[in-house]
Amino acid sequence: MATRSGAAAGRPYELVVFGASGFTGHFVAEELARVAAGAELRGSLRWAVAGRSRDKLQGALDRAAERLGKPELKSEVGIILCDVSDPSSLADMAKQAAVVLNCVGPYRFFGEPVVKACVENGTSCVDISGEPQFLEGMYLKYNDKAAEKGVYVVGSSGFDSIPADMGVLYTRDNLKGTLTAVESFLTVKSGPEGYSIHDGTWKSAIHGLADQDNLRKLRKQIGHKPLPIIGAKLKRRGLVFYSQEFKEYSIPFMGSDVSVVKRTQRYLHTDLQETPVQYAAYATVGGIPSVIKLMFAGLLFFLLVKFSFGRNLLTKYPELFSCGRFTKKGPTQKQIDGSSFTMTFFGEGYCEGQDPQEGKPNVKICTQVKGPDAGYVATAIAMVQAGVALLKDESSLPKQGGVYTPGAAFSKTKLIDRLNKHGIEFSVISKSEA
Repeated sequence: MATRSGAAAGRPYELVVFGASGFTGHFVAEELARVAAGAELRGSLRWAVAGRSRDKLQGALDRAAERLGKPELKSEVGIILCDVSDPSSLADMAKQAAVVLNCVGPYRFFGEPVVKACVENGTSCVDISGEPQFLEGMYLKYNDKAAEKGVYVVGSSGFDSIPADMGVLYTRDNLKGTLTAVESFLTVKSGPEGYSIHDGTWKSAIHGLADQDNLRKLRKQIGHKPLPIIGAKLKRRGLVFYSQEFKEYSIPFMGSDVSVVKRTQRYLHTDLQETPVQYAAYATVGGIPSVIKLMFAGLLFFLLVKFSFGRNLLTKYPELFSCGRFTKKGPTQKQIDGSSFTMTFFGEGYCEGQDPQEGKPNVKICTQVKGPDAGYVATAIAMVQAGVALLKDESSLPKQGGVYTPGAAFSKTKLIDRLNKHGIEFSVISKSEA
C-alpha cells in the first residue's frame, strides 16, 4: 500500500492548495504559509498553490507574503496551472502532490473531478464541503478505489464539520464511562462591523435543499442499516425553542454536522466496535425579533428553492433574501477579525462498570470548542491541520485508505492537539455524576 511519506518522498510537493485564488482559498494559502514556517515544520514543507490563472495565484501568494511579512513566499512556493474542467491538468496536479487541499466549490458541481484525479493518481485529498450529497456520493463511488490505492479522501474538513465531529470525540474521551448522547449548541459572535458570508455557501445551500430527494435515493443505494441506540434515547427539540442553558432561542443547526457525525459514529461502531453516540446539533439565534426575522426568511427560502425560477432569484439576490447575511463580496477583513464562534457540547452517559442498556444515564459532561471567525479563518486552520495530520500522523490513520469523515480518519491522530495549538481550542467546562 502506498504511504503518505512514501508518496511525498517521490513527489515535488507534500501539500497543494487547489483553488488558492478563490475567496476561501486565499485564507487556506495564508494559513498554510503560517504553519509551514512554524515550530513543527520549520520551513521543511514543500507546498504549492494551484488554479487556472498564474496572475491570480501569484496575487494570493503576494497577499499572504504581505500579511505574514514573508517576502520569500513569492519565490519559495510552487505554482501549478490546472482547471477543474480539464481532467488531464487535474491528473498532472495530483501526480505532483502527496495531499491536495481542494477549495473549489460548490463541490456538487466541481468536487468529483478532483477526487477522481487524486484517487487515480495515488494522492490523498481534503475538502471543506458541507454538502452531504457530495460527501456521501464520493463515499459510494470512490471508497473501494481509495482503499485499493491506499489514499485518504477526507471531506467536510472545515468549520463544517471538524469542530462538531472532533468535539463529539473529545467529549467521549473526557467522560469517565460510556458517552451515549450529545447535543451541541453553536453561538456565533460578530464585532461592531457586523458580518456577511460569501455567496458560494448560499449557492451550496440552495442546491442542497433543492436536491433532498436525490440525497434520500443515494442513502438507499449505500444501504446502511440504522445505528443501534445505546442508552436513553436522545429527545429531539422543536423547530424553535428557548434554551435554558443560554437564555435565548435556538433552532436545529442546518449544516452537515449531524450527517457527518453519524457517519463517523457508524465507522467507529462497525470497524472499531465502539459504542455509537447519538447526536443533535442546534444554533442559538437570540431573542424574539431574531426568531421572527429568521422564520420569515426561512419560509421564503423553502418556498422559492422548490422551483427553478425561485432558485434563480435566490442565486441572483443573495443579500435581499438572506436579510444581508450573504453577499457576493463576502465579509471584509474587519468583519472577519471581529468574528468568533463557540460550540458547546452537553453529553450524558453511564459511569464505568454500568451497562448503558440498563437504567438512566448517570454521568454528565460539558465541553467546548472555541475559535476565530468560523467561515474562513477557522475553516482554513481546520483544513490545513487535517492536511498536516495526513502527512505527519500516518501511523495513527485507519489501516486502509478510503473515503472518510474527519472523525473516522483522525480519531487516533494528534489532530485535536494540533488544532489547540493553532487557535481552535477544545476544553472541558464541567463534569458531574447525576
